[in-house]
Amino acid sequence: QVQLVESGGGLVQAGGSLRLSCAASGSSFSIRAMGWYRQAPGKQRELVAVITSGGSGGRTNYGDSVKGRFTISRDNAKNTMFLQMNSLKPEDTAVYYCHALFRDDDWGNTYNYWGQGTQVTVSS
Repeated sequence: QVQLVESGGGLVQAGGSLRLSCAASGSSFSIRAMGWYRQAPGKQRELVAVITSGGSGGRTNYGDSVKGRFTISRDNAKNTMFLQMNSLKPEDTAVYYCHALFRDDDWGNTYNYWGQGTQVTVSS
């Protein structure tokens, strides 16, 4: 059974930092990409950052609102992803969800999995 276990959320003052982690386990398939999404009350879930597998640390992409403040990274050997969040703002307050895209390399099928979410609250 695939599990994505998130950690690192919490309460922080504006301007502070937090580091989120997401550990994937339970699948024999390769992980093609991992990412963070967030959902604030009354709003749609939005992309925060994604990182692909591959050499040189993979390719990354960020939501416009977090560019220059957040950094996504991966430890491929441990199937773990990190999100370093700096210069946090009250508008960053949301539930942050880990996402992983797995691929069956034999048949080409892909599978999406989500974590349960971790709350990040930034006070002004």
